[in-house]
Amino acid sequence: MIETKNLQLHAVKPIHKELFWRNRDELATLLQVTLPKNWPHFPDTFSPTANEPADSSSTHWRGYFFIWPVGGVLVGNGGFKGPPNRSGTVEIGYEIAAEYWNRGFATEAAQGMIDYAFAQREVQTVIAHTLAEKNASNCVLQKVGMMYGAEVDNRELGKIYRWQISRKEYTA
Repeated sequence: MIETKNLQLHAVKPIHKELFWRNRDELATLLQVTLPKNWPHFPDTFSPTANEPADSSSTHWRGYFFIWPVGGVLVGNGGFKGPPNRSGTVEIGYEIAAEYWNRGFATEAAQGMIDYAFAQREVQTVIAHTLAEKNASNCVLQKVGMMYGAEVDNRELGKIYRWQISRKEYTA
């Protein structure tokens, strides 16, 4: 689990994915939270093979539920696209349920994942991608110290922005 000031990021396990598709009420009971009505925006995140670590040594490079314990609710989800590559780069992603937007949860979750990533010696750079437009995610990534890296092509989405922060920038 990754803990921040207001959030607990709980690892998504295979049983969670199974319950997500079978019975959301059971998932809520297992997690001991209330689930937002219109969550998630990207349900494919919970497909049985999505973000599954290849071996048990990399289980922390997976998806996480963002739980706000004070409210007893799941406010979103996100995590790592996989373990760091050979150059030490790891990618984060996140989404916050619409009813919890503009409360700082995205910034706090992103910062928690970045802090966690840089606590691992092999990580040299953390990246994230957003749609190639001005939006709330751009602001979140700037708040956590990430800088615009480049506009890149994505087969599914077209042009997207790559954001990044290096270990050196993070520790400065």
